[in-house]
Amino acid sequence: MTIRVLLADDQALLRSAFRVLVDSEPDMEVVAEASDGAEAVRLAKEERVDVVLMDIRMPGTDGLAATRMISADPALAHVRVVILTTFEVDDYVVQSLRAGASGFLGKGSEPDELLAAIRVAAGGEALLSPAATKGLIARFLAQGDGADDDRDPARAERLGALTGREREVLVQVAGGHSNDEIAERLAVSPLTVKTHVNRAMSKLGARDRAQLVVIAYESGLVRPRVE
Repeated sequence: MTIRVLLADDQALLRSAFRVLVDSEPDMEVVAEASDGAEAVRLAKEERVDVVLMDIRMPGTDGLAATRMISADPALAHVRVVILTTFEVDDYVVQSLRAGASGFLGKGSEPDELLAAIRVAAGGEALLSPAATKGLIARFLAQGDGADDDRDPARAERLGALTGREREVLVQVAGGHSNDEIAERLAVSPLTVKTHVNRAMSKLGARDRAQLVVIAYESGLVRPRVE
């Protein structure tokens, strides 16, 4: 099955470079290009896109706003957004995850990393390495407008719908652990972990693992540790 990719960047030269790279792969193709966020949202609908590579800074509707619009549209529930940033260690990282992105990638990444990111996003996984989850995400969520004031009471209440095991698994996901690692830690099978993760996403309204990480921190289930 071919992964349908949309490139959203206001720089035509970058779009051309990304197109050549993506189209060189047998399992993916660029089906559309957008120069601003509003156009990206429209094309995501029209072209039945699987993954959007979204520049965060664009004129008019920027990448964050476009990501929020895509995430809020039930008709685009299958679309995964990967935010492209010039600076990876940046407040935009958390903003993009809160907006509904499946992850983030630096524009200076290697070609193989970009292609792998598209495949990971298309598969419904989060582009968050354990190091990024434990360090970068936790650090930004610990800052913001004030740690406690930034908690989402509605999300905290929804945690009550989770079973004890689902909460345990969510804590492990927020720690950046893979399904296999969680299975070993909790002495269950990876398939059981996957089932718990999927149920937690459904109950909490999360699109993917990246959103579970954000919910875990914003609800107060997991508190960032300052190391």
